[in-house]
Amino acid sequence: MLLSDFEILRPPYETDQQSSLEWLLKAHTEAEKQKEHPDLPEFCKTLSEKLWRVACKPNRIEKRGHILADYLHTNWDQMEIYRLTKAPSGENLSVRSERFANYVDTVFEKYYPEGSSPPDDLIHVTCTGYVAPSGAQKLASRRAWGHLITITHAYHMGCYASIPAIRMASGFLAQDLSKKTADIVHTEICSLHMNPAEHQTDQLISQSLFADGFIKYTLQREIEKPHLKLLSIEEEIIPNSTKAMTWNVVDWGFKMTLAKEIPVLIARALSAFVERLAKKANIPLETLLKSALFAVHPGGPQILLHVQKVLNLGDAQLEKSFKILKMFGNMSSATLPHIWESILKDSTTPNHTLIVSLAFGPGLSVTGSIMEKLCGS
Repeated sequence: MLLSDFEILRPPYETDQQSSLEWLLKAHTEAEKQKEHPDLPEFCKTLSEKLWRVACKPNRIEKRGHILADYLHTNWDQMEIYRLTKAPSGENLSVRSERFANYVDTVFEKYYPEGSSPPDDLIHVTCTGYVAPSGAQKLASRRAWGHLITITHAYHMGCYASIPAIRMASGFLAQDLSKKTADIVHTEICSLHMNPAEHQTDQLISQSLFADGFIKYTLQREIEKPHLKLLSIEEEIIPNSTKAMTWNVVDWGFKMTLAKEIPVLIARALSAFVERLAKKANIPLETLLKSALFAVHPGGPQILLHVQKVLNLGDAQLEKSFKILKMFGNMSSATLPHIWESILKDSTTPNHTLIVSLAFGPGLSVTGSIMEKLCGS
């Protein structure tokens, strides 16, 4: 199976990380103000120290994209979601879901404008909003594609979802040889799911990392243009790790919890996982560790640093992972495809370069693939 035609849509707004962290501090303080905190100045001082200690710093993330203008000002009464003078947690899930649905509709319109040809299969990937009918289904209805396209929803897997989506697409194309193409569209709007009224360490960490991201790409069996060839794929769940990371629906939105031992749990499982991945592709492990590029989902800088240490990788092997984190932040499931797009379009990355992809999520799930960059005929 061959991956190509990556197309990125950037969110309408971007905020530099320094300003983003300053906004977070003001939002948390305003939320606490509404709860009539007895010593607001002391709270603000303590929270500021904690935030700057645990948050992802501007040297690791330069800017993050978002669809909400809320993050550009502190006129709380004029906010779309974070109207904190009305509700310290922000608007409820129904309001956030409506905003998600409306924006995702525009994303599908941009990816498939009037006159477009439908793919045989369309897989919609997200973990930041669930509305039925989905944006993909509404698109098919508007275009009268109902008899031409099959739509599948790959929801709620979190940051690792691109790997299962590729596995699904590969299976669909292999099962029916009359099908030529399968498109995968990621719509992640993480900015909708922040709660300024919760000040726990893991909440501050996630609020300093996540951003919105949108990307589309195509799988097919034959192609002449530059592409990534899928050589192997693997998915596993680390035993006794179910409480380390959660992503659950609550009344105000989607809430993530992160245990501090996540990097350690991943590090313990990683070497054996990569060895099994290499064996599936019939490639010596030593070859991958020495010369392959590693497209690792940047759950945060510490995840990348732990992977680098455990696998003894050089800085150049992880360059693209650090670069995408710095340019865009953690865009959940859309992040890994952004790294693939960066590798594919980089003319300095040679033909036949091997790419090892790794991503992690609730479960704890560890997923990965090996691809080969091919510059076409």
